[in-house]
Formats: sequence, C-alpha cells, structure tokens
Amino acid sequence: MRQDRVRTMEEFASLSGISRPTLSKYFNDPGSVRASTRARIEAALERYDYTPNVYAINQNRALTRNIGIIVPYLADPFFAEVARNLEPLCAQAGYNPILLSSHGDRDREIQNLEGLRAIRPAGVLLAPLGRRSRRDDVAAFCEEVPTVLFDCDIEGVGDAYYGNDNGKSIALMVDYLCRTGEPPAFFEMRDAPNPNANKRRTAYDEAMRSHGHEPMIVSVEGTGWAFEEIACRAAAPMMCKGQLPSNTVLCSNDRLAIGFLAAAYENGLRVGIGHGHALRVAGHDDHPYARFTCPSLTTVAQSYDAIAGQSIDCLLSIIDTGERPEEKRAIHFEGGLVMRKSA
Repeated sequence: MRQDRVRTMEEFASLSGISRPTLSKYFNDPGSVRASTRARIEAALERYDYTPNVYAINQNRALTRNIGIIVPYLADPFFAEVARNLEPLCAQAGYNPILLSSHGDRDREIQNLEGLRAIRPAGVLLAPLGRRSRRDDVAAFCEEVPTVLFDCDIEGVGDAYYGNDNGKSIALMVDYLCRTGEPPAFFEMRDAPNPNANKRRTAYDEAMRSHGHEPMIVSVEGTGWAFEEIACRAAAPMMCKGQLPSNTVLCSNDRLAIGFLAAAYENGLRVGIGHGHALRVAGHDDHPYARFTCPSLTTVAQSYDAIAGQSIDCLLSIIDTGERPEEKRAIHFEGGLVMRKSA
C-alpha cells in the first residue's frame, strides 16, 4: 500500500535511502544506473507516492548535461580540495563538471560566466571573488542560470549559499589560544584577495574583546595569491627585530601560517607548545598539507564534504524540479578545532 504523497525528490531520497545524485541520474535515463539500483528505485516508487516533475526533466534535456564549477584560484589547495569533492558528485548525478578558475581576476570571472552561458549549462556552482567581483554582472548571470554560491557569499545574488561560519570558527580558535597561553596577534595581508579575510579579522577583533584583550592586528603588504611567500618575506624581519606583539600568532589562513613557519625556521625560532618554544602559531582552513608542516599546524577545519555535498544537492534540486527558490537561503557550517603541535 502506498504511503502519503511525496512532493519533492529530496523527500523521496530521504525516505528511500537512495542518494539524490543517483535518483537524478535514474529519472534522466533509467538505463544509466545499475540493474540492482534501478530495482531499488522502482521498488521505492511502488511504496511511496512520488511522481517526478516530467515537464522539468524534459526542459532540462534541452540543456547541456554540464555543470559549471568556478573558483577564484584553482592553484589554492583549499579550492582544489573543494573542486575534488564536487567533480565526482556531478558525475554521479549524470552531469559533466566544467572546472574553471578566475585566477583572482574580476574580468576573468565574468569571462568564465559568459563562456558557460554560451553552452547553456544546467547550472553553476560559483565561489566568487566577493567584494572584488563585478557584482551587477554576476547577478545578471545568476538571474538567468541556476547558480549556487559557496565559500564566499554576495548578498542578494544566486539561489543559495553554503560556506564556513567564520565568526564562530575564529572565536573557537581565539578561545583555545587564550585559554592555553598568551593571547594571539592576528597576522593578515592588508589587501588580501581571499574574500573571507575581512570577516575573519572582524571575528578576531570581537573574540579578543569578549575575552577582555585588546586586539593585536599585524597587517603586511602583498598582492596576489602567493600567500606563503608574502608571509615569509614580511614576518622574517619582524622576528629578527623582535617586533611581533605576541608570542602567539593566529594567521588569517593556513597558507599564511605555512609562510610564517618558514620565517620562524629561518630565524632559528622554535614553534610549538611548552618549554623551549619561542612561538605558538595557528591557522584556519585545515589546508590539505597542514598536518605535514613542521611542526604540524593547529588550525580550524572547514567541512569540505558538507560544503560540496550540500551545494551540489541544492543545485540538483533546482535543476530537477525546474523551480528556483523564491528566497535565497544561506547555510553556514561550523568549523572544528584541530589541535596539532604548533600551538
């Protein structure tokens, strides 16, 4: 006997225990999934009163089977890791991922969007440059093509946003560092291209004041995405002259922290916890190489799996139903403290 009417594919996936990408692939082409999987889906359809939106599926067939993925800078290991998670999820749903990098350039970002528009993608997953983006041009694209933003949000643009809660993750690290030693200084680039940099500085300022400490912000000169080189070059003379305001340093991201660790080594300063160590150093993101630095880097881990998985699920839901949300929703994931040997 059939149960109550199931209205959305998301609800059907939850009830049946079959993933959204697999269901999407089946409804677009039943022969594209394994026979055993097809039997499970058909059994679930017998049990639950669910009928896919055939009109939306037929409309989608007029589009290419492509999903665009645009990141600010593909050579950045954080974005490479998110893309590595997104690509197989697109493929599992029967779509071809097209991965593009904006190389930190606002004009290149628009060129990427225009190139995708020309091939009529089913949808786009966009990590924008943020405050550096040509907002009106990005917004115009998102009005035309289903687009889910990740990592960096642009208010009022796109169908949804998924990313890290920078306020909570920075507060988590500041609390840990204050409890276990000298309050941290915040090390950043003055004109950082990373779209989340300003949010992290603001969060640091608020967290330090909540602990009764005056913020100590160290902003260094540098342009572009060579974060390790910029941090190492700027931090080395500060260490040599004893100009750091604290022996505990929280870097705006792990790549800056890696450069900071290199500068400490060059100056003969031992980084770590306890007697004999001159500095404690922490970062943010849980960069894929953070556990292999020397010493291994204490940091805040972003949820790569959740950001990638829920972003693609949301986009597939829009593609499958042909219905775009009336209101944009923004989902922020809490980071997790990763305690290693550097702090």
